[in-house]
Amino acid sequence: MPPPSDLDRRARPRPVPGLLAAAERHLRVGVPADLTDAVTRSHLDDGRCVGWYGPTTPGWRVAIDAERADAPVPPALGRRFGVQDFWARWTRAECCCKLADVPVAAWWRLHGLGTPADGSAVWRTLRVADLVVTVGFAPASGSVPASAFVPLPASATGSSRLDR
Repeated sequence: MPPPSDLDRRARPRPVPGLLAAAERHLRVGVPADLTDAVTRSHLDDGRCVGWYGPTTPGWRVAIDAERADAPVPPALGRRFGVQDFWARWTRAECCCKLADVPVAAWWRLHGLGTPADGSAVWRTLRVADLVVTVGFAPASGSVPASAFVPLPASATGSSRLDR
């Protein structure tokens, strides 16, 4: 991962790192009917929904993905990708797919459950109550290539993240 100074050279509006650093404040968990006004949502297997309520950031798109941290890893996916920190890796890959408008199966062929180390999009994976949630931002200009994703370092957000 590039040092923070390399990340600072990329053209990013100031609000994006700040929004990621304060992501917990912009997430709500509830039933889907109560979160219809969210900027974006992620539906959980237990019927709940996680919504992003951060302010819009001109020139950037936002996506989230969430999973229950204690959910069992599907055996076929565990065999294919391993079970170590599975849900953190899964939510990052899903979030990147949403931002890049790429089907998850296509993402798997390129990156598995990993994320590219270079690019213009940023993300943060965090634990919220019993959930693992990834929030990501990508430039809004056209389609974002799958190679455009880079994690925001913990030093830039002022908080710890789950593994990359």
